[in-house]
Amino acid sequence: MTDAGEDVECPTCAADPAGAYVYAIGSIAPRFPSLAIERELMQATTRLDETGLTDRQTLQAVLSKRENRYLARRICWVFSVERVETYILTPRDPADLDLLIEALRPNPAPTDLDVVIGVRGPVAPPGMCGGLQLPMVAFDQLYSFDREALVGSIPRPDGASDKAFRPVAEELLDRVLQLAGNAGTSDEHRALNYLAMRSPAIYARTAEAVARNQALSAVETRPSTLGGARNILDVVFTYRDRGNDGVEKALVRVDVTEQFPFLTSRLAPYYDR
Repeated sequence: MTDAGEDVECPTCAADPAGAYVYAIGSIAPRFPSLAIERELMQATTRLDETGLTDRQTLQAVLSKRENRYLARRICWVFSVERVETYILTPRDPADLDLLIEALRPNPAPTDLDVVIGVRGPVAPPGMCGGLQLPMVAFDQLYSFDREALVGSIPRPDGASDKAFRPVAEELLDRVLQLAGNAGTSDEHRALNYLAMRSPAIYARTAEAVARNQALSAVETRPSTLGGARNILDVVFTYRDRGNDGVEKALVRVDVTEQFPFLTSRLAPYYDR
């Protein structure tokens, strides 16, 4: 039994390899698990020239120093989806602690995004994160970017101006991120999150639809009949004409059998049978 005020180590989050895979989009924030860790960080801050730095910049500067790495290991790293605290993160490889520190941006913006890929483990014990009890995720990959950079990196379709394309890309990204309960553990949500991050084609197709006076009316996921021994999902995007109410559909297949999803087919026209 661990006392609620006692610091708790969590080597690789004790993740069960057979546990649920996680492919989630959200944001990372540090939390002090105890008063002692908070005070220890304040002591480390006195050794830093923090003139003109904000609290966030100071925290990032302190944790970035190699001699303060012991503090980064003891801080609780909380991952939130749509501003709801969802997971406690730990690196499967201790060297990946650097990725968590890099995610602690010195000048954060509300549109910053973090992507975590890993395995969900058990719920954290009360003493690990100051009483916060959330599922722990041992991550194998973590990358961070801001929304503007993501949208700006998506190739525009031929003939589309940045002014016309950017709102379409942003709206599609919002639609995926706001799907109810998207904690990135179900096969459907892992497939959608993967497409949002790694498939420029869905943005290009949606921009082309808007240019033809069509609106994205639905995004559906369902098991593919071509899966066989693999767990493959069909992801169908439905576009409805604003004038005559006609419907066009496009389908892409995503293999979610293992931890890292991948495409098994390119986005192509789809017709109901």
